[in-house]
Amino acid sequence: MVKNRRDSRTRRHRRIRKKVHGTMDRMRLSVYRSLSQVYAQIIDDEKGHTVVSASSLDSQFKGLDTHRGNIKTAKEVGSLIADRAREKGIRKVVFDRGGYLYHGRVKALAEAAREAGLEF
Repeated sequence: MVKNRRDSRTRRHRRIRKKVHGTMDRMRLSVYRSLSQVYAQIIDDEKGHTVVSASSLDSQFKGLDTHRGNIKTAKEVGSLIADRAREKGIRKVVFDRGGYLYHGRVKALAEAAREAGLEF
C-alpha cells in the first residue's frame, strides 16, 4: 500500500526505469522537479555518467524575481538542455519523465526540448 505521493512517484519511476534505458545512440533525458526548481540531465546509461545538465539554478536564471519552479522556467530549461546537447553532438534521446505525469512542467520542458532540436 502506498503511503504518500512521494512513494507513489518512486514506484512509478522504478517501473518506468525497467523499460527506459539509454544507449550510445539514444541517451536518456531525465527530468526531476521539486516544488521550487526544475532539473534536466542527459545521461549515458552505459557509462553511468551525466553528459549534459541544465536546471533552473543555472546562472542565467539567477536574476529572476519570480518563482523558478513554474512552466515558463521549465520551457527555458528544456531549450537550454537541447542547446547544450546539440553542442555535444547529441540529437536523439529517450525521455525519462521520472515517474511524474506528462503534464504541466514536465510536458513544457519536453516540448521546448523538441522545439529546440532534440528528437524523442
